[in-house]
Amino acid sequence: MYTLYIGLTIFAAVLLVLVVLAQNSKGGGLSSQFGGSSASNLIGVKKTGDLLERLTWGFAIAVMVFSLATNFSTPAPTTATDDLLERAKEQQSIPSPNLKKTDSTGTAK
Repeated sequence: MYTLYIGLTIFAAVLLVLVVLAQNSKGGGLSSQFGGSSASNLIGVKKTGDLLERLTWGFAIAVMVFSLATNFSTPAPTTATDDLLERAKEQQSIPSPNLKKTDSTGTAK
């Protein structure tokens, strides 16, 4: 399930980028790319802007929802311990035999 949410998040993010790039900040956008006035009669400039705006909001919300779903479906950490961590803990608890005891003045005994 975790992998599915990751894949859906990436897919929605790519579609969001494509929809945002299809928009024109000056109002032309998708309708001007299909031949100007003839496309505006077919699709309509107002309707194209509304469609792209709704798709932008939809994909942005989808990315957020899938990201949250990924967070909640993250697999729990396994309880198996790592051998290297266990060895490190053992080495910390066992004192080294090569250390010499010193008195308060710092001289070796």
